[in-house]
Amino acid sequence: MMFQQRVLSGVCGVWLALAGAGLAQAADLTVVVKGVAKAEGQVMVALFNDAAGFPRGKVLQGQMVAAKPGQVELVFKDLAPGAYAVSAYQDLNSNQRLDANLVGMPTEPYGFSRDARGKFGPPKFEDAVVRVGAEAQQVLVNLSGQ
Repeated sequence: MMFQQRVLSGVCGVWLALAGAGLAQAADLTVVVKGVAKAEGQVMVALFNDAAGFPRGKVLQGQMVAAKPGQVELVFKDLAPGAYAVSAYQDLNSNQRLDANLVGMPTEPYGFSRDARGKFGPPKFEDAVVRVGAEAQQVLVNLSGQ
């Protein structure tokens, strides 16, 4: 009986240590969106972890916050270590999409992590990548356009 208790105690201890190690690997990413000119609509922020989906495909996580002049902050919690990219725009008319003109140019303010810019289209995932490790970190997105 004493042997079974020690084994069970040891197994539980190992499991708790592994569970704690897994939690320690998760980190928060704070996204600071600057250049919000007006208190109109919402600021929409999308987090991607796959080059194939960036910036118009499958979103890993998305958040929105009421727009206010200056800057807004959002936090993506408990992210596994890895490569991420962020896109953001101010949805001035609250239709939950980035509006564009007839040639496809955005008509609402938008931006990407690392101020990534594309040539004749959106930037590449690699140009916007932010590496998240075990520590919390912050990334800046500057809105431009309109």
